[in-house]
Amino acid sequence: MREITLRQIEVIRAVMLRGTISGAAEHLGVSAPGISRLIKHTEESLGMRLFERRAGLFVPAIEAGAVFDQVREVYKGVENLQNALESLHKGEDVRLAFASAPSVAQFIATRAIRTVRKRYPDLFIDLNILKIEETIDYVLLERGEFVIMSSAVRNPGVDNDLLAEGRLVAILPEGHPLEEREVVSVHDLANEDFIGVDPADPYGAILAQPFREAGLEMRQTIRGRFAQTVVSLVRHGLGVALIDEFSVAEVYMPGVVRRPLKEQIPLRIYVATKKGRVLSTFADYAIQQFRKELAGARLHWTGQLERD
Repeated sequence: MREITLRQIEVIRAVMLRGTISGAAEHLGVSAPGISRLIKHTEESLGMRLFERRAGLFVPAIEAGAVFDQVREVYKGVENLQNALESLHKGEDVRLAFASAPSVAQFIATRAIRTVRKRYPDLFIDLNILKIEETIDYVLLERGEFVIMSSAVRNPGVDNDLLAEGRLVAILPEGHPLEEREVVSVHDLANEDFIGVDPADPYGAILAQPFREAGLEMRQTIRGRFAQTVVSLVRHGLGVALIDEFSVAEVYMPGVVRRPLKEQIPLRIYVATKKGRVLSTFADYAIQQFRKELAGARLHWTGQLERD
C-alpha cells in the first residue's frame, strides 16, 4: 500500500511553489539536501515521477497531475482550518449571550465586557438585563449561557456559584448634612426622605434588612424598581437611599455622595447556570472577568472618600 505523510505533502507543495530544491528548502527553513532526499524517496515509494527536471527547475510531471490537485486541496483545507481557528480566536461569527441584574450591569458588566472585547474583538455579545423572577426561564430555556444575580436562583435545574461578597452603602445628594459623616447608620436615615425598592422584591428585601434588624420603620417616600433609578432620584435631591456598592462602583458620580453603612449587611453576587450545561470558552472567560471586576469594585468608589 502506497502511503504519503503530511511532511511529504508539505515538501511537495514547497517545491511546487518555489520550483527549485534550494527555494523549497528556504521556504521551509531546512537544508536543501534533506529536501532532495525526501523528494527522491517519495517518488520511489509512490512508484511515479512527481517532477520533471528542466535546466535546474522542478516542473510538476504531467502524469502526477492528480496528485498535485489533491495536494492543493489538502492545503486549501489546512488554510480553511487556520482561518477558522483564527476567527474563533477573535470571536468572529460566534455569539455570547448572558444576562445581569441591573445593579451589576451598570458599571461592573461594562468593565468586564471591555476586557472580553479586547481578547475577542469580533465576538458578538448579547447582554440582557433581568430581574430575578425572569432568570429561571432565561437559564433553563438556554436563551443565554449564564446570569449574574444578587440572589441565588432557587430551582433544582440551576447551579449557583458565588462570585463575590459586597456591602450596602448610603448614597446622599451632594450638599446633604450627612455628607459630613465618615460613616452613616440606618438611625441617621430613618427620618430622611428615603428612596427604596419594594421590600417584597429579593433585592428590596436586602436593602430593607438593616432597618428591620435595627427595629426601625423604613419610611419610603419614593420607590423605584431598579438601582439605577434609585441613584438618579438621589442625584436630583429627592431623598437618600441604601444601595449595593456594585451599583455605585465608579470613581466619578457627580451629584451623589457615597458613605459606608455602619450596619454590616452582606450582599452576595452569584452566577447562575443551567445544571449540567457546558459553557463556551467565551462564557468562562467572561465569568472570570466578572469575578475580577467585582473583587475590585470597592476601589472604584472608595477613591472618592479619600479625596473627601
